[in-house]
Amino acid sequence: MKHVPQRTCIGCHSVRPKRELVRVVRTPEGEVLVDASGRRAGRGAYICPDPACLERALSGNRLERALECAVPRDIAAALDKELRELISLRLRSEASPGRPAQV
Repeated sequence: MKHVPQRTCIGCHSVRPKRELVRVVRTPEGEVLVDASGRRAGRGAYICPDPACLERALSGNRLERALECAVPRDIAAALDKELRELISLRLRSEASPGRPAQV
Protein backbone atom coordinates (compact mmCIF):
# COMPACT_ATOMS: atom_id res chain seq x y z
CA MET A 1 0.00 0.00 0.00
CA LYS A 2 1.31 3.43 -0.95
CA HIS A 3 2.09 5.94 1.81
CA VAL A 4 -0.31 8.92 1.82
CA PRO A 5 1.20 12.09 3.35
CA GLN A 6 -0.86 13.39 6.28
CA ARG A 7 -1.10 17.00 7.49
CA THR A 8 -2.85 18.73 10.39
CA CYS A 9 -5.40 21.51 9.84
CA ILE A 10 -4.48 24.64 11.81
CA GLY A 11 -8.19 25.43 12.24
CA CYS A 12 -9.57 22.20 13.74
CA HIS A 13 -6.38 20.16 14.34
CA SER A 14 -7.74 17.15 12.46
CA VAL A 15 -5.20 15.01 10.59
CA ARG A 16 -6.15 14.43 6.96
CA PRO A 17 -4.47 13.46 3.70
CA LYS A 18 -2.41 16.36 2.34
CA ARG A 19 -4.41 16.54 -0.91
CA GLU A 20 -7.67 17.16 1.01
CA LEU A 21 -6.30 20.34 2.61
CA VAL A 22 -5.58 23.83 1.28
CA ARG A 23 -2.00 25.07 1.76
CA VAL A 24 -1.02 28.61 2.71
CA VAL A 25 2.68 29.41 2.36
CA ARG A 26 5.15 32.06 3.52
CA THR A 27 7.63 32.32 0.67
CA PRO A 28 11.37 32.89 1.20
CA GLU A 29 10.69 36.52 0.13
CA GLY A 30 8.20 36.89 3.01
CA GLU A 31 4.98 36.88 0.98
CA VAL A 32 1.96 35.01 2.38
CA LEU A 33 0.02 33.27 -0.40
CA VAL A 34 -2.49 30.50 -1.04
CA ASP A 35 -0.58 27.63 -2.63
CA ALA A 36 -3.16 25.86 -4.79
CA SER A 37 -0.51 23.58 -6.32
CA GLY A 38 0.98 22.57 -2.96
CA ARG A 39 4.49 22.85 -4.42
CA ARG A 40 5.56 26.44 -3.75
CA ALA A 41 8.77 26.84 -1.74
CA GLY A 42 8.45 28.15 1.80
CA ARG A 43 6.91 27.44 5.18
CA GLY A 44 3.41 26.03 4.81
CA ALA A 45 0.27 25.70 6.89
CA TYR A 46 -2.75 23.57 6.01
CA ILE A 47 -6.47 24.34 6.36
CA CYS A 48 -9.50 22.08 5.78
CA PRO A 49 -11.76 23.16 2.91
CA ASP A 50 -14.38 24.16 5.47
CA PRO A 51 -15.42 27.78 6.17
CA ALA A 52 -15.42 27.14 9.95
CA CYS A 53 -11.78 25.97 9.86
CA LEU A 54 -10.88 28.99 7.76
CA GLU A 55 -12.48 31.32 10.32
CA ARG A 56 -10.57 29.66 13.18
CA ALA A 57 -7.29 29.74 11.25
CA LEU A 58 -7.56 33.46 10.46
CA SER A 59 -8.66 34.44 13.96
CA GLY A 60 -6.62 33.92 17.09
CA ASN A 61 -3.22 34.17 15.37
CA ARG A 62 -3.18 30.48 14.40
CA LEU A 63 -2.00 31.28 10.88
CA GLU A 64 0.67 33.67 12.17
CA ARG A 65 2.00 31.05 14.59
CA ALA A 66 2.03 28.35 11.92
CA LEU A 67 3.83 30.54 9.37
CA GLU A 68 6.06 32.17 11.99
CA CYS A 69 5.37 35.68 10.66
CA ALA A 70 2.92 38.53 11.07
CA VAL A 71 -0.01 38.50 8.67
CA PRO A 72 -1.33 42.07 8.11
CA ARG A 73 -5.12 42.54 8.05
CA ASP A 74 -5.22 43.41 4.35
CA ILE A 75 -3.28 40.25 3.48
CA ALA A 76 -5.54 38.19 5.79
CA ALA A 77 -8.63 39.62 4.05
CA ALA A 78 -7.20 38.79 0.61
CA LEU A 79 -6.30 35.27 1.80
CA ASP A 80 -9.81 34.84 3.21
CA LYS A 81 -11.36 35.77 -0.14
CA GLU A 82 -8.98 33.57 -2.16
CA LEU A 83 -9.38 30.59 0.19
CA ARG A 84 -13.17 30.85 0.09
CA GLU A 85 -13.09 30.84 -3.72
CA LEU A 86 -10.76 27.82 -3.76
CA ILE A 87 -12.92 25.97 -1.21
CA SER A 88 -16.02 26.71 -3.28
CA LEU A 89 -14.33 25.40 -6.44
CA ARG A 90 -13.17 22.23 -4.68
CA LEU A 91 -16.61 21.53 -3.25
CA ARG A 92 -18.26 22.02 -6.65
CA SER A 93 -15.73 19.77 -8.39
CA GLU A 94 -16.23 17.01 -5.81
CA ALA A 95 -20.04 17.06 -6.14
CA SER A 96 -21.45 14.65 -8.66
CA PRO A 97 -24.01 15.97 -11.14
CA GLY A 98 -27.45 15.78 -9.58
CA ARG A 99 -26.12 15.35 -6.05
CA PRO A 100 -25.32 18.13 -3.56
CA ALA A 101 -21.78 18.50 -2.28
CA GLN A 102 -21.15 16.91 1.10
CA VAL A 103 -19.51 19.33 3.49
